[in-house]
Amino acid sequence: MAPVRRRYVSISSTIMPCSVIVIMPRVYFLCSMFLRKHHDFEHAFKSPFPPPPLQGIQTNPPSFPPSFPPYPPSPSLPKKTWRNKPLFRREGDARFRTGAEAAEMLINEVKRRDSHEQEFVQVFENAIQILAPVFERIPKYAFVGKEFIEPERIFQFRVSWLDDSGTYRMNRGFRVQYSSALGPFEGGLHFHKDVNAGLIKSMAFARVFTNALTGCEMGAAVGGADFNPMNKSEAEIQRFCQAYMTELSKYIGPDQDLPGVGTGVGAREIGYLYGQYKRTSIHHAQKGKGLLWGGVYPYPQATASGVAHWAKRALEGKGETMEGKRCLITGSGKMALHVAEKLLEMGAIPITLSDTSGHIYEPDGLDAAKLKTIMKIKSERGARIGRYIIASTTAKYNEPENVFSVPADLVFPCATHNEIDGVTATMLADMGVRGVFEGSHMPSTNQAIAVYKKRGILHGGHVATMAVDSIFNGLELSKVRRGR
Repeated sequence: MAPVRRRYVSISSTIMPCSVIVIMPRVYFLCSMFLRKHHDFEHAFKSPFPPPPLQGIQTNPPSFPPSFPPYPPSPSLPKKTWRNKPLFRREGDARFRTGAEAAEMLINEVKRRDSHEQEFVQVFENAIQILAPVFERIPKYAFVGKEFIEPERIFQFRVSWLDDSGTYRMNRGFRVQYSSALGPFEGGLHFHKDVNAGLIKSMAFARVFTNALTGCEMGAAVGGADFNPMNKSEAEIQRFCQAYMTELSKYIGPDQDLPGVGTGVGAREIGYLYGQYKRTSIHHAQKGKGLLWGGVYPYPQATASGVAHWAKRALEGKGETMEGKRCLITGSGKMALHVAEKLLEMGAIPITLSDTSGHIYEPDGLDAAKLKTIMKIKSERGARIGRYIIASTTAKYNEPENVFSVPADLVFPCATHNEIDGVTATMLADMGVRGVFEGSHMPSTNQAIAVYKKRGILHGGHVATMAVDSIFNGLELSKVRRGR
């Protein structure tokens, strides 16, 4: 059986989500490497590794570069035999005949096991439905999908810290190490009041495909805590970060797990975390963007630039440009502000920003000076976007009441998960929105994604659009491995 041929689908010839367009070629490689790592499948394969060299005999060098291993040998079992093997054996043998049936069986199993983790169920269901054609073409990969139901390991721990009043406080800390099939674990840390085990698990699952998409040899992990840094002092944030790292340092390391930046974790938090890691372990700094790279945060705008470039390339595939496009942006954190900044450079017109208190709407668009004013306001920890209306005579605050009812050509959700549901997606389609490009984790529900496909809206899924930080870290990691 010949190796799977890589095929790319043109944006201009399909209405499939952009994440599907680029992720399919990497899925085959990810699944192949996963099969290679897990010995449960060895009975179905010839050994993918060459036998050890005999003493005194010169062996030929491998015919492939070490940085890009070949696909494992084809299994001795044909496709039909793989379909005859039971995918589950809990209550009798459960077999599948088509890729769609395999996907449905996997989704039902996740709903049975993890029905309380709605965020994980949602992102797993979306990913597995996209991979159904892969299961149809290569049935053995359905068994790899079964392995992805559970992460390799999950850590949940108590974080006790002292606030400014001298009171001991307690939060929950998490780190989900989902897959190391391609290399050491890599992924961000997120400090937010809504963080829970299901949300972190869903983000770690999505990170598997994000990191695989980059072409870099990195696994996937995500961590965080239900800690709200917005209403804490700098001293309290420092003490919390130190307490969090004291526990997390037991499970991470340069060749094991590389945490990075995320929601509520920026340059200052990385510095506090890295300082505590240095105190509790013997470690030398390396160049990079994440925690164990030395606390360096050189390109905070990189991920946001990737989202904007996704939108640009998607429109170019349809014969359009970013020039003059009115862009609705939700959120007002670093991601949203840098997306707006990059859109201005491309000739687009950002018209909205928001936070938990409401949203602002500039009918004529935000220029560089207005955006600079907003950045100055939001640089103060805990500041609200509503303060901007004092500095602007043209801005509207919470008018209209729903930010998604503002007329726009493109939408960039950069706030929180599930902010666009099926009803909102239908409203956007009725207003003539051309594309939705995600700048946060899972901002669109599965019902919204179905509306995008049905109504012909270009969709840049978060798995692909937010891969830039993984690319940066992966390139730096490869330099370290080569001794640069």
